[in-house]
Amino acid sequence: MAPQTFADVVGQEHVLTALANGLSLGRIHHAYLFSGTRGVGKTSIARLLAKGLNCETGITATPCGVCDNCREIEQGRFVDSD
Repeated sequence: MAPQTFADVVGQEHVLTALANGLSLGRIHHAYLFSGTRGVGKTSIARLLAKGLNCETGITATPCGVCDNCREIEQGRFVDSD
């Protein structure tokens, strides 16, 4: 099962800290590039970032996971996530 929060992700602490701090402080860069071998969490982290930016509760490092936007992003159906 894919991680539902930044705290659920195993490894990549430096990446997670930077993204969570950026979301919390409202200091998001205009682009992010996720690279690495298969299975390191690129898609999971990208989806968590997308949820943090598009959650109906507002920009947050702790997206609700239950609003329409969060659910659609998790399912890969969110219109703006591609």
